[in-house]
Amino acid sequence: MAKTDTEINAKIPHVVPHGSCRQVGHPMLTYAPTFPPEGQSVGRGLRNLKLTVEDWSYIDDEFFCCSVCVPGFQVCHSLGGGTGSGMGTLLISKIREEYPDRMMMTFSVFPSPKVSDTVVEPYNATLSVHQLVENADECMVLDNEALYDICFRTLKLSNPSFGDLNHLISETMSGVTCCLRFPGQLNSDLRKLAVNLIPFPRLHFFMVGFAPLTARGSQQYISLTVPELTQQMWDAKNMMCAADPRHGRYLTASAMFRGKMSTKEVDEQMINVQNKNSSYFVEWIPNNVKSSVCDIPPRGLKMASTFVGNSTSIQEMFRRVSEQFTAMFRRKAFLHWYTGEGMDEMEFTEAESNMNDLVAEYQQYQDATADDEGEYEEGIEENYEA
Repeated sequence: MAKTDTEINAKIPHVVPHGSCRQVGHPMLTYAPTFPPEGQSVGRGLRNLKLTVEDWSYIDDEFFCCSVCVPGFQVCHSLGGGTGSGMGTLLISKIREEYPDRMMMTFSVFPSPKVSDTVVEPYNATLSVHQLVENADECMVLDNEALYDICFRTLKLSNPSFGDLNHLISETMSGVTCCLRFPGQLNSDLRKLAVNLIPFPRLHFFMVGFAPLTARGSQQYISLTVPELTQQMWDAKNMMCAADPRHGRYLTASAMFRGKMSTKEVDEQMINVQNKNSSYFVEWIPNNVKSSVCDIPPRGLKMASTFVGNSTSIQEMFRRVSEQFTAMFRRKAFLHWYTGEGMDEMEFTEAESNMNDLVAEYQQYQDATADDEGEYEEGIEENYEA
């Protein structure tokens, strides 16, 4: 698996060759510029990538070394700062342009509802979502506050580090791609996942979860079963983003199990979940929960499961960011930092409109019923025309 690290702040990548991850990836695929850091601005991040065209050859070389079996790309980035939002989304756009037939999956860390370290996070996130709607196929939505809550409440960690948060994300990433790397009874891949999870092109933002989540030292006392994994992976408190699935309805969902287990038992558990919680699933998409089983469990576990859900409740996160964006943009606060980097005010207006349209679409399909066929088809036509 190829890996490329990019960071606009030149100090950070210089630490990697001397850290614990120094053997992961080739040093030529860690890029650091010689100009000043991004200053938390999307505009600076966008400008900087235009200065790194020659470095694109590194990604090309890695791609062609394994082009026969590359199903797609995974991009991990944060939407609050300048690097992940500006440079990250433009890199995604560039990859989409060069390799339009490959799947683009992102693991995107959205601004947290309460904890913020950058005042312009709403600007950066809204401008980023504007790009992700168009250029990403599958976007796994994460936020640090939800990850911290899992560490405190479920894992019983008194002082979780970013390493603990990253471990949760890495377990989810590993679960999503396990069927690409290991044999299984019911296989899945990035494209099959997208086909089953995305009923409408723009609605490709997913909630994710992982099971088992247990306090350190207690794993040996817990007997893992398929029902236990199922209960935990569907638990609203274990979702890795600050949106409650109980406030919306699932359009689709996917459950990826790992370990020695019966596919019959997995199917029965998925049916039970849908029957007991039918009000949380739209009735106009039948059989909307996909399952897969990989024979090889994660290291240190006998079995595990990864959850990916396309829920209309994800609009809570978009609505919150949009309200924060509007409050600042109405007063043109901090706008000069972006226009000074060559951005236009119209880009902000378009991004705000796109975000509001996305929220409206999720709400439309949350309220839709099987009897709304005429209005439903009309809405689909409008989406495709747009």
